[in-house]
Amino acid sequence: MAPQKINYQKELEKIIAKIEESKKTQKPSLLLHACCGPCSSYVIEYLSGIFDITIYYYNPNIHPKEEYFRRLEELKKFLERFPDAVKNQVKLVVDEYNPEEYFKATKVREEPELQTEGEKGERCRRCYEFRMKRAWEYARKNNFDWFTTTLSISPHKDSEKINTIGKELENTSFSEEKPETDGNLFSPGTKFLPSDFKKKGGFLRSTQLSDEYGLWRQDYCGCVFSQR
Repeated sequence: MAPQKINYQKELEKIIAKIEESKKTQKPSLLLHACCGPCSSYVIEYLSGIFDITIYYYNPNIHPKEEYFRRLEELKKFLERFPDAVKNQVKLVVDEYNPEEYFKATKVREEPELQTEGEKGERCRRCYEFRMKRAWEYARKNNFDWFTTTLSISPHKDSEKINTIGKELENTSFSEEKPETDGNLFSPGTKFLPSDFKKKGGFLRSTQLSDEYGLWRQDYCGCVFSQR
């Protein structure tokens, strides 16, 4: 019997409801890994009133270098202009750009069959994992309450894999440091925020916001293999 699929959008809604019910005066902090402005747009609109968001731009998979910096500049421009981002003081942290980290993490040179995979395969799973792990490490080091990624907004990304990775990172954190706090939304320690941002019109809304703010929407995910 196949395991029942988890509705990650409903899981997110439950967490948001509990946060709102708590009526805490200070918003919980959220480190949001993001790959570009268009994918960030709806997520910021959706979550910035609930969480104190810091966007974490770590994407050494993006090829070529000019593409990486173009996406970064589009994101910066959007944050400066989007009312929800300005009003809620959404911040941006930019990590280093070293494409060798992508090749090392995914092992696409050692396993050339990965280079011709379509999206949602093992190459992509490894790419999600190493970028999310970097975000998680930053979130833990800087005492964020939550971390997540915008990746699930894309119809071309595997939300099941993304959420499985996030939960495994959270479980590792609590098993190493605070096993007694696992499952408590308001406990110390960084927790993974489940998501399937494409649901409930999220992807459509991101395209509308991109049009409204004149955001450039790239036509491939990012790596040299998706570009091909």
